[in-house]
Amino acid sequence: MNLTKGQTAIMQADGHLLVTGGPGSGKTTISILKASQIASQNLLPGQKVLFLSFARATVSRVIEAIEYEQKIPKEQKSFIVVDTYHSFFWRILKTYGYLIGLPRRIKVLTPPNEAIALSVIRSAFPSRKLTDIQKLEKKNAEAAELLRLAKEEGKVCFDLYAPNTYQILQGSKRICHLIASRYPTIILDEFQDTNAAQWSVVQKLGGGCRLLALADPEQRIYDWIGADPARLDHFRETFIPIEVDLKDDNHRSGDTEIAMFGRDVLAGKFRKNAYNGIGIAPFTPSRDPAMTKLITTVYSSRKRLIDQGISGWSLAILVPTKKMTRLVSEAFLQPPAKLTVIPHFAAIEMEAAILGAEVIALLMQPNSGTHHFEEFIDLMCNYFQGKGGDEPTQGALQEADKIRKNYDAWVDAHAKGKTLRKNSILINMHNVYEQACSVALTGDPDKDWVTIRGILEKGTCPRLREISLEVRNLRLLQRGSQLRQELSQDWLSHGVYLNALEVVRRAFVQAHFDLRAKPESGVVVMNMHKAKGKQFDEVIIFEGWPVQHKGQTVSNPDRIVRANSIEQANSQARQNFCVSITRSKRQTTILTPKNDPCVLLPSNDNA
Repeated sequence: MNLTKGQTAIMQADGHLLVTGGPGSGKTTISILKASQIASQNLLPGQKVLFLSFARATVSRVIEAIEYEQKIPKEQKSFIVVDTYHSFFWRILKTYGYLIGLPRRIKVLTPPNEAIALSVIRSAFPSRKLTDIQKLEKKNAEAAELLRLAKEEGKVCFDLYAPNTYQILQGSKRICHLIASRYPTIILDEFQDTNAAQWSVVQKLGGGCRLLALADPEQRIYDWIGADPARLDHFRETFIPIEVDLKDDNHRSGDTEIAMFGRDVLAGKFRKNAYNGIGIAPFTPSRDPAMTKLITTVYSSRKRLIDQGISGWSLAILVPTKKMTRLVSEAFLQPPAKLTVIPHFAAIEMEAAILGAEVIALLMQPNSGTHHFEEFIDLMCNYFQGKGGDEPTQGALQEADKIRKNYDAWVDAHAKGKTLRKNSILINMHNVYEQACSVALTGDPDKDWVTIRGILEKGTCPRLREISLEVRNLRLLQRGSQLRQELSQDWLSHGVYLNALEVVRRAFVQAHFDLRAKPESGVVVMNMHKAKGKQFDEVIIFEGWPVQHKGQTVSNPDRIVRANSIEQANSQARQNFCVSITRSKRQTTILTPKNDPCVLLPSNDNA
């Protein structure tokens, strides 16, 4: 590749580095070449360059870039380690956590299990409209329980990785020295999004390591979880780095004006009436016409990419909310106006899918007696306690309580030789459970999984039907996947899926640290926050529309800007929109309601 002036300066620099630049400016690419240079010139035996990023998608893209970057000799590639911040912190915790009072053996408290563990605390507070005092009480109670789980049970949630790692490094200069000896250079991707605890760890590492921070100050979208607008200034003051700004470089969408439009959205001032690579399309603000417009736009984008002969093409549909992700996915599967179904992958929130998968895994195991149904009930309660993640509804928590009470009544009635009341929710649940347990399985994990899911989907229990729908988007059983292999081996070893539940649970823990996932291809639906760190051939941004009654707007949900109010068009909303716009290499199309277009768009384009 031909290096730009800024990239050349990076290759020539020594000491701490701060590299800033916009989307597609080449920060990641030049950091890989810099890592290769350091590997060839500066490393001692046993040392490596460490590259850290937040998103596994970014990490997998970096790994792929290193693998296929022809300018990096094969022997140098082995000296570059690419990882996520969380995975790096976890390795330190597993090795040295006992020094700060953690048990010798610790395990990951995954988000679904964290939600289950905190469900009792959360059920004590209303779902909405908490007072400031209630919010503080809830936050303190949750923090105390998570700390107890870590210290007493060795179950460590993700939010404790960074503060616990800092505690270890703060208390041991020897461990800091060991890390610096192993990784004398650390590259910090998306540095602008580090929170206070992560920044504290970086400060300790920087005492012995050379740091190369990559940042886009205009794409800081994680203020709500602790990213600080002053983080780059903190780095400057602490490490006095050499600074290189790549803001004028664009290697992602250089033949378009996508990056220019993104910058203009941030500034709120538009230099042009039309931008090459940007399309703004109004739609009629009601469900079927809106979805029809989206689907036909997808048809056009997909055809354009196929006609261009792009291998492994990718088309992202980015929406503002989790709810919109589901609505769009459902519309693609059951489109209006007799349109053709759109095969796609929906990046839904995973808590419900993971907990639903545990239910199916248990039903694949042989029914070993009374404890099997009891465990099934436990998993059903877990599902409703944890499916909402850190925002559970009171309805879901009450559903878990209802299942538990009905089961207790079932056990009591059975002990007394009585029949259960006819309106018990366990009647239909148990009937479907028995159907699933009695089906003949084949030893093919994929077929058997689909068989069990189909029984739940067609059964008479609405709660199990919900679970069958939640697990539709799981991709863990593709041919060659680790989960598929382990389930097959379980069957070969025992003639049944004796350990299916444990295998599935282990697979999801491993998935949190799996860096081998390839970048998305085909049609992908996700909310705008999940697009961070990704890139696609084309992007379609699709938002909600105002709900009106008798000519008056009664609600305006699922908008890029809350309620599409200009008063809510703050820097966070603009940055999030800019990130979504600039994920595209070739074309970004923005679909917005014609009667109330997005307030961040130029008004003359929506006339």
